[in-house]
Amino acid sequence: MGTGKRSLTTTAMALACAATILSAPGVAFAAPTPTPTPTPTPPRSSTPASTKDLEAVRKKLDTLYHDAAVATDAYNLAEERAEEQSTQIVGLARSIVEGQARLDHLKDRAGAAARAQYRSGGLPDEARLMLSDDPAEFLDGAGRIREGAQATKGLLAEMKRTQEDLEQYARDAAAQWKKLESNREAKEKAKKKVKKQIAAAEKLESQLEKEEKQRLAKLEQQAAYKAQSAWLGSGVLDEISGKASAQGKKAVEYATKQLGKPYEWGAEGPNTFDCSGLTSQAWAAAGQGIPRTSQEQWKQLDRIAVEAMRPGDLIVYNSDASHVAIYIGDGAIIHSPRPGRTVTIAGAGSMPILGVVRPEQ
Repeated sequence: MGTGKRSLTTTAMALACAATILSAPGVAFAAPTPTPTPTPTPPRSSTPASTKDLEAVRKKLDTLYHDAAVATDAYNLAEERAEEQSTQIVGLARSIVEGQARLDHLKDRAGAAARAQYRSGGLPDEARLMLSDDPAEFLDGAGRIREGAQATKGLLAEMKRTQEDLEQYARDAAAQWKKLESNREAKEKAKKKVKKQIAAAEKLESQLEKEEKQRLAKLEQQAAYKAQSAWLGSGVLDEISGKASAQGKKAVEYATKQLGKPYEWGAEGPNTFDCSGLTSQAWAAAGQGIPRTSQEQWKQLDRIAVEAMRPGDLIVYNSDASHVAIYIGDGAIIHSPRPGRTVTIAGAGSMPILGVVRPEQ
């Protein structure tokens, strides 16, 4: 069964490459280097760029789009945390308002109790007992006064606790506001880096002639096909036989409906997606909330062996978990590759696999 499946998948991949369905290796990049050495772009002249030059351009584009993907993840994480902190600040502000109202109420009660005690004060209890026309009534009233005094002490203790709570709420709100500002700065910094990397990639591609762009696309397809063939040739598909769960099927169905929609960094639908926007929304549609970014999905979700994966599982790519896709079975994935591409089907092994995670609890 595994051999037939692998043959079928290889044939499908070849046809897909010819039709450019698998023309998006996405962020199939090696681990990023701190500062990539600039690669000279092919000169615009009547002489077509050599295959070597175009291969250098392909690798340079891979690096630029990879760095853009990393920055996009940073942007998405900062945005998610900023939203969480904003929600927490609103909650703390509500608690402060409610706490202040409670404190005011307690103060009113404590004041009323203090005034009542003052009006009943004066002579010592022994003298008031001797002078009382009804000792029983006096003793009953004295008991109520003692109860009132104890209640007043309870009110004062509650007032103190409420005041301490208000002060803690204020400290927490200040801390969350500080984090919010920090994440806003991180978000803006990541945004600038994303735009810079994408602009550099687009500029590099714009320097190519039409024929060179077509040859470059073929090089990308060949690289993806070569990686996929090597992955299938390892026999890994022979071991993969898991069937999708009910939730997994829903996630795959959602992802399938998004085919052809454009990639947009920071987007999570309904009209555009980045890679983790697609996977997070696919699982949200299946009734399971998961982290927003590919790196957090890799950190927080349960990891499973590649051989044990089943449709609906998420495959995380690159050593820095900068890309993610949803496995749909038969050695294929659906993913949102990179700027300029659309949500598409690709070979699961067409990019360097870091590991597989399963969103289901």
